[in-house]
Amino acid sequence: MADRSTLQIQLEQGIAALGLSLPTDAVSRLLDYLALLERWNAAYNLTAIRDPAEMVSRHLLDSLAILPHVKGETLADLGTGPGLPGIPLAIAAPGRQVLLVDSNGKKVRFLREAIRALKLEGVRALQSRVEEVEGSFDCVTARAFASLTDMLAWGGHLLAPHGVWLAMKGKTPEEELAGVPSAFVVRGIHALAVPGLGSAERHLVVLEHANP
Repeated sequence: MADRSTLQIQLEQGIAALGLSLPTDAVSRLLDYLALLERWNAAYNLTAIRDPAEMVSRHLLDSLAILPHVKGETLADLGTGPGLPGIPLAIAAPGRQVLLVDSNGKKVRFLREAIRALKLEGVRALQSRVEEVEGSFDCVTARAFASLTDMLAWGGHLLAPHGVWLAMKGKTPEEELAGVPSAFVVRGIHALAVPGLGSAERHLVVLEHANP
């Protein structure tokens, strides 16, 4: 198993490859989050990925790859699971109010412990189905938790009038684009080069209200 210094080098190289400039303590805090996730994962099976080095690329760097597209003062991460991409984004760009939403009780218990242990100010976790969440957010993120049609039907009411919806996908979701509700418009589809993922495809679909 990779030790922390090896993981730190991998993470720092990945952040550099993404062209990101993060707060001075961000790498250390991201590794603290990873260690906490690894520890809880042994008992609660929060993620199928067990190898810490793989977690760096598939969880941390995958989440950080969308950072340049995140905007606004408030963010809701829907179907966040163990906090992805919400927690890495909160660590990388502190100061934003972040709501982590998941319907799974054990994942939300982990989220609350992570928020406490990592002292994540402005971050809170909510156990709820997406369609029952209330609020208005400048940015909404969702990491492959549903089709574009379903995620917008369930959570579209959460997007502020001039907000941006960031849907993280693997391959380009060509077959899903026709199902985007008429109230929303696709502003762009970006191929993401995530360090350490090799040939695995990652795409970000950026949506906004059609008539804000």
